Amino acid sequence: MLLCRQFPLRSSPMKLRWRFWVGFAFLTILVGGEIGLRLFGFGHPALLQADPNMGYRYQPNQNLRRFGKRIVYNQYSQRSEPISLEKPPGTLRILMVGDSLLNGGNPTDQSQTITELFENHLREAGFEAEVLNASAGSWGMGNRLGYLQEFGVFQSDAVILQIASHDLTQPTSTSKWIGVDLNYPDRAPLLAWQELFVRYLWPFLSVRPPFNHFLVNPRVSEIPVSVDPNHDLRQNQQLLKATILLLREKKVPVYVLFIPETRDLRVEGEPEAYQKFKAKAMQQKNDFLQLLRSLQVPVIDVYPAWTQLPASEMLRYYRDYVHVNEAGNAAIAKTLFDELCTYKQLVACAR
Repeated sequence: MLLCRQFPLRSSPMKLRWRFWVGFAFLTILVGGEIGLRLFGFGHPALLQADPNMGYRYQPNQNLRRFGKRIVYNQYSQRSEPISLEKPPGTLRILMVGDSLLNGGNPTDQSQTITELFENHLREAGFEAEVLNASAGSWGMGNRLGYLQEFGVFQSDAVILQIASHDLTQPTSTSKWIGVDLNYPDRAPLLAWQELFVRYLWPFLSVRPPFNHFLVNPRVSEIPVSVDPNHDLRQNQQLLKATILLLREKKVPVYVLFIPETRDLRVEGEPEAYQKFKAKAMQQKNDFLQLLRSLQVPVIDVYPAWTQLPASEMLRYYRDYVHVNEAGNAAIAKTLFDELCTYKQLVACAR
C-alpha cells in the first residue's frame, strides 16, 4: 500500500497518445473554425460610436465583408464610398438620409442598397452621379436632423429624407445602447467564436426553455417603441419641419421618400381590429403628408403603386414586416429615378 501511494502508476503510452490526439483535434477545430468564421464575416462587425448631435453613427472608414455581403462606410459615416467634401465639377450629387431601410444592414450588399441602385440609374442615363447614404438602424427624426446639423449637405443638388410608417411616432434614439446591446457594438470581439456564441447562439437559446431564465443581456427592440404616440407624433412633426427649414436655409431642394410597411398594405380578409389599427396609422401618415404639403415638399410615395399589387407580389419586396429586400430596393430606386428624372421633378437631374 505504501509503495502504491509513493509511486503512482504512470499513464500508459496508449493513453498519452489518445490525450494528445484529442487535444490536437480540439485545437484544430478551434483554430480552423476561427479562420472559417472570420472568412464568413464573424469577428469584425460594423462598429458604431456615440455622437452628441445625432445619438450615434457608424464609425468612419470601415470596409468589411460580412456574411458574403460587402459593407463600406466612408469618412463621414455614410454607407457610401469615400467622397471629397467639395463636389467634383459636373457631378450630380444627391444626399439621402434615413434609417435601417435606407442603410440595408448586414443582409444587403453595398451594390444592392437603394442609393447604389439609384446611382446606377443616373449613371446609365449619362450623369456623373454620387448618391450618398447617411443612415443608421433605428435613427428617428431627431437623429436625421442631428446628422445634417453636424455634417451639412456636402454641396448636394438635392436631399431626400427617407421616412417609413414607424418613423411617424418613433422617439429619437439615444446612444445609451452603444457598446451595451449586442446589435450596437463599438468594438470588435476578441474572437469570431465569441461573436457567434454571444451575439447569435446565446440570444437564440436564451428565449427558449430551459435556458430562458439565464438571459442577462437581452437585445433591445430594433425600433424604439413610443410610450405616448400622440406626443411623439407632434414632436416628430416639429423635427421634420426644423429639418426642412434647415435645408431651405442651405438653398438645397428637399424631397421625402415614403416607404410603407407590410402592415400598411392592402391584404384581403384582415381582422376588423387590425383594420382599425391600420386606419389610425393611415391617419398619422395623412397628418404628416398635410404638413409636407403646407411646406411645399414633394413626396415620393411608393405606397399607391405597391398597394395595388397582389399580396404575393408586394410581399416579395420585404424580408420582414418593416425592411425591404434587394427586390424592394430595386423597385424604390427605379421609382426615385422616374419621379426625379424621367418626370423632371429635380431640375439638376432634368439637365
